[in-house]
Amino acid sequence: MRVYVPLTLPGLAEAHRTGELGADGLVAYAVTPALREWYLSDDMEELEYAALNRAALASLRLLAADPAVPRRRVVVAVDVPDGTASADPDRSLDPAALGEVRVTGAVRLAKAAAVHVDADDAEKDVAAAAQALGAADEGDDDAQFVVDGAEDHELLWYATQEIPNLVGQGGGTSDGI
Repeated sequence: MRVYVPLTLPGLAEAHRTGELGADGLVAYAVTPALREWYLSDDMEELEYAALNRAALASLRLLAADPAVPRRRVVVAVDVPDGTASADPDRSLDPAALGEVRVTGAVRLAKAAAVHVDADDAEKDVAAAAQALGAADEGDDDAQFVVDGAEDHELLWYATQEIPNLVGQGGGTSDGI
């Protein structure tokens, strides 16, 4: 099963250092029955894109919680064994939990299929969105408009071999593909 793990650049650096996204499990996003019902599509590519966007929003929440980290959303797409990811039925009606799954056990970075990261030019909008997120959650329409501005930036796709460059350990930069 493909899941999308929200991170920050320092979180990605730590995963690269340890080889694990989560030693004892983690929260990720995937194509769940609730996400299928909400998105109203049978196209798996569209549904996976919706799950990726849910993870990008969760990454934005991580950025909002830590103003010291670079203002770039990070999502790792990783394949986990079927049965290790499950949605919490008590949260399935919560719009904030659409697509959310709990992955049990260790999640090795080696199982990652790709990494998705904001381009440098998204940092200003992502920073503003992270700052406005709390007000948007409280129903402020202007703040929600700012948060939506971050979603106007597509996350770039990177191969897992490019992670050292993304986290500054590769001696160069990557432009994505």
